[in-house]
Amino acid sequence: MFQDWNQYRTQLLARVGDFSKLSPGAVSGLMAIEGSAAKSDLLGAKVHELIALAVAVTTRCDGCIAVHTKKAVEAGASREEIAEALSVAMALNAGAALTYSARVLDAHAALETA
Repeated sequence: MFQDWNQYRTQLLARVGDFSKLSPGAVSGLMAIEGSAAKSDLLGAKVHELIALAVAVTTRCDGCIAVHTKKAVEAGASREEIAEALSVAMALNAGAALTYSARVLDAHAALETA
């Protein structure tokens, strides 16, 4: 699916602004959480945004992808660094699928002993 990510990000942020007017506490709470993660700056802005992109992929959040790709580039992340972070996200998703596959086998075994 082709998407104009710049246009989408602009539209999304406008809708977030609309939502903020309706529910300012919810949005300010989210901003407080996001801001607290960056306050110590131990990881630096680039690593913070690379993590955000990996999580955006694992949670399938197009809005997060649009916003944090721009922030990652602004923080100096290269296309290759972004690809490496996304590779980690892919590996963890596959690892989680393997772990949950083992749980299915446990559930199946429980049926056999019941």
